Order: sequence, then structure tokens, then C-alpha cells
Amino acid sequence: MNELRGAGVALITPFNMDGTVDYGSLGNLIDYQIKEGMDYLVVLGTTGETATLTADERKQVWEYTAERVSGRLPLIAGIGGNNTQEIVKQVDQFNHHGYCAILSVSPYYNKPTQEGIYQHYKAISAVSKLPIILYNVPGRTGSNILPSTAIRLAKDCSNIIGIKEASGNFAQFSEIIRDKPNEFLLISGDDPATLPMMALGAVGVISVVGNAYPKNVATLVKLCADGNYVTARKIHGTLLKITDLCFVESNPCGVKYVLKKQGIIESDAVRLPLVPVGSQTREAIEKEMEIIPN
Repeated sequence: MNELRGAGVALITPFNMDGTVDYGSLGNLIDYQIKEGMDYLVVLGTTGETATLTADERKQVWEYTAERVSGRLPLIAGIGGNNTQEIVKQVDQFNHHGYCAILSVSPYYNKPTQEGIYQHYKAISAVSKLPIILYNVPGRTGSNILPSTAIRLAKDCSNIIGIKEASGNFAQFSEIIRDKPNEFLLISGDDPATLPMMALGAVGVISVVGNAYPKNVATLVKLCADGNYVTARKIHGTLLKITDLCFVESNPCGVKYVLKKQGIIESDAVRLPLVPVGSQTREAIEKEMEIIPN
């Protein structure tokens, strides 16, 4: 899956002020990502507020994105949850036209054992027509995919081809790199960890801040892939503060405000229980935007 090496972005889902999906802004965002050099797009991951979209809305967003991209970039669909039977059904019925892989988050809230996590993904693997990327984000799910479980899945399920890692645990990343099959992909799921993870052997990032700064993130990842960490560190440093601000009042509230200020999307509307960032965060974002090189 060489097409999934490099810089990917977890796309936001723009909304109109009335709460409906803003397809005009979504089209602008997609074109912006392609123009600025992103390598691939993830559609309806956590950053896409997938938990608050209806099944019909998810279908429409997936289909609209595939049509808009029209083969210009690889696409990954986010399909995950904590009801294994329902996720198996969604994956089995997914119209995969235009998509090359599925990103599936580890079951949240239930707090399954490692065996439960293994069996969950094995059930998804059995029906998927596309390769699967595991997604480990313990801060959101309440459970951790241990390296031994990820490696077991990689070895037992030929269509499980990588893991998006957002645990923040570098000992865990190192263990995955040491024990994984050669072609299994370790992907950063946390923007500030991208540079050090790539130094360990990760192949890139699925980025949030890349929604707003795709060229910066794509350049950072390419420099790391080329071993030019001296120059990469400069870009890494310029993105740290804006990334922090994008998460200070929950993702994707901050990055939506940045995109609105950039004129890429019309509104920074989010769906409850999320709310737009407050005045203090807006002021801090605007100040930081003034000093980030484009």
C-alpha cells in the first residue's frame, strides 16, 4: 500500500449554520488539499464528526467526496464503532467505489479486553473488500490496542495492513516497529508526534492540522521520509502552537475556525455536543495564524 505512505488528512465535515452538511465548502476543502500536495484523504474519521452524522449523511459524504476527487488522490473511509455486529454490516455493505482502504477505530466505551479487540477486528476483516487500517486512540476510546494485539492481527489477517497510532506511547511505537511484518504500516495519528515517529520508522501521518496547512504538513512528511530532519524540525516547530490551539477546545472545533478564517469553509459550525471555540481561543488562533509561513 505505497499510496498510503506520506501525508494524509482526516477531513473535517463542514456544516451550514442550520446544521446541514455544506457540500460547497467540502468541495473547496478537497480541492485545497489536492492543490497543496496532500497524498491521501481520510473521509469521516473522528475529525469528520462522524458520530453525529446519520447513516444517510455518511453515505452522501462518502459518495460526494469520491466524485469530487475523481481518482486524483487515494481515499480512505472511516468506518468504526463499538457494536461489532453493526460495523461488520456497514463494512460489508460499503460502496467502496473510489476508496482504497478503511480506517476503523478500536471499540470505545465498552472497554474490551485484548481478545475482544482482536475478535472485533477479525470479524471486520472477514467481510471487508478493502484493506483495513487499525486506529488506536486510547484517549477517546478508553482502551489501548497493545502492540502484541496489533501484530497478531497483522499476521493473522492479510487485509489488515497498518495502524494509525495516537496513544502517545513511544515504547509502544518502538515495539510495533520491531515486531511488525515488513509491509505493515505504522502511521502517526497525532500531529506533534509525526517527526519523532517517522524517525522510528513510521511512514507518515493522518493529520488534523493538515486540513488548514496541507502544504506545511506534506512538506514536513516528505523531509522526514528523505531523512532531512534538520529542515523538518523547523516546520515541526512552526506547527506546534496552532496544533495545540486546534485541540484546546476539542477537535475539530479549532481547525474549523482556522479554515473559516482562511476562507476555505463558510462556517465553523459543529454539531452538539461540540460547540464552536470561545473568544479567547479565537483570538489566540488569529494571532498564531499571522506568524505561520505558508
